[in-house]
Amino acid sequence: MDPLQVVEFRDLRWAIVTSQHRSLRQAAEALSVRQSTLSRCLRNLEYQLKADLFERTNGGTRPTPAGQEFLEAARRVLEETQAITERLRTRSRGESGRLTIGVHASLSAGNLRATLIDFRRRFPDVATYLVDGSSDHLISDLVTSAIDVAFVVEGNPRLDGKSLPVWSERVVVALPEEHPLGDREFLLWNDLRNEPLLLPLRGPGPEILKLIISKSGCSNPCRLTRHDVSLDRFLTLVGAGWGLLLALEGATGATYPGVTFREVHDADGPARLSFRAHWREENGNPSLRPFLHMLRERYPDLSGAGAPG
Repeated sequence: MDPLQVVEFRDLRWAIVTSQHRSLRQAAEALSVRQSTLSRCLRNLEYQLKADLFERTNGGTRPTPAGQEFLEAARRVLEETQAITERLRTRSRGESGRLTIGVHASLSAGNLRATLIDFRRRFPDVATYLVDGSSDHLISDLVTSAIDVAFVVEGNPRLDGKSLPVWSERVVVALPEEHPLGDREFLLWNDLRNEPLLLPLRGPGPEILKLIISKSGCSNPCRLTRHDVSLDRFLTLVGAGWGLLLALEGATGATYPGVTFREVHDADGPARLSFRAHWREENGNPSLRPFLHMLRERYPDLSGAGAPG
């Protein structure tokens, strides 16, 4: 049998401590073992390695050249082992690893942005990846385990999984700064009836369309144009006079020349869309647990209607 195969981590650590103290007596005291026990351990180690690791004199115990080489390698082994052990421990606690989050609202302002910033601050060693898409796409990605958790507007079909109500966002309209409606503090749905409206196919566009239809009473708004482009391109189109953009307040953190935002109100005040976080009960990703714990801290479900998990 190769003698290196029976060298224990304890033997490596004791040899390192002995080299640090240059004294068997002091090293034994530091290790809380008898000096005879430590001496026997080192003798056995030298026998296994077929090499003298220490020079023992009345002046102390010093590593030999072979012992110095062995101790340098032993330190590297122990350091790497400790690092791997700690990484595995943090990963099992969800404090490192990877978490994939599905979003379909803007991150430039609002609760979603604040939530992601808070999670990165608490768990900087978790690699967080974002996936953008419509609510239907995100729900589909959850089913196939392509993402771990998704934030979607309430009212979508629920998964056979878990969910938590989180926040709501006000509906806003982006319009050119020189537009006559820009003089108002907020707009009503009727103010938009004859305006050319832009609506994204991505993100919360389908949910906003349902809201327009319910508020206007028109099943097919005639002055509504949908585009499959990102938010920054929509805001550029607004500034260029192509139309008004209906969005959520998370979009208001982005500043574009010639574009201003106004809230859209109904009889009860600002129009809002509520969001829920969805995840699968079978998801075994350890990094999901601390993320959900943080969500429950930030957005406690006071109604008692949220599914535990």
